[in-house]
Amino acid sequence: MSERLSDVAVRIESVRQLSAVVAAMQGIAAAHSREARGQLAGVQSYARTIATAIGQALAYQPAGAQAAPGPSPAGRHAVVAICAEQGFAGLFNERVLDAAERLVAAAPEPVQLLLVGDRGLMAAGTRRLAVAWSAPMMAHVGQATALANQIVEELYRRIDREGVSRISVVHAVPGSTQGVDVRETVLLPFDFARFPPARHAAQSLITLQPDVLLARLAEEYVFAELCEAVTLSFAAENEARLRAMVTAKSNVTRTLADLTAKSRRLRQEEITSEILELAGGQNARSQ
Repeated sequence: MSERLSDVAVRIESVRQLSAVVAAMQGIAAAHSREARGQLAGVQSYARTIATAIGQALAYQPAGAQAAPGPSPAGRHAVVAICAEQGFAGLFNERVLDAAERLVAAAPEPVQLLLVGDRGLMAAGTRRLAVAWSAPMMAHVGQATALANQIVEELYRRIDREGVSRISVVHAVPGSTQGVDVRETVLLPFDFARFPPARHAAQSLITLQPDVLLARLAEEYVFAELCEAVTLSFAAENEARLRAMVTAKSNVTRTLADLTAKSRRLRQEEITSEILELAGGQNARSQ
């Protein structure tokens, strides 16, 4: 009896330690999600600034001229899937990879899958997906621009050397209260029709030809879109982890309550057994 009680006591201590770990992970996930959301406004403001510049640059185009649409969609297709670097994020990676697989399956030709996030890479291996390139997901939101630069460099390398002409990025977005919402964004071919030309272009001094200026602004906008994608994904990943930790905390609390009740019952049984043993000994001496 006493051995069983001691075993339960050990389990209670172990569960309490686990509860502390879960609480710490919950706090870290909440902080990371909050930081990412705080940075998101700046990233989106930067993208809007570039969009305004593209609209103004389009106004410099000669009448009847059209901006270069970018590489032809007839070439190879690359899909960038932004997954999680760490675990305990529920079905986060599975939902992102589901969306990436749909794009791969719908393409008429083989698709190059570029994957961000170590946990996503492991999940892709389980699915037997061919991954052409991978990189670690950022550990904190301050690394968003560095990660976006890394992805951009790899994408343009594949455009130059491997004939990639269509690029899509799939990533999760924050805000879902239950599941994981996934967004698909087409980076290339670049759609200039999204940016209405400025009606009255500012009389700015430009030192580049309009076509060259537009091409460089388009590259900058793609970079801004990738910055936004990795920031949104980081916020969504930590929201998913926060939900997982809330569930884990509930399970730990319930387990601790069950073990505490069991410990009390065993202790009561132990006391009852001792009383009966003492009473039996007293009766034996009386006889």
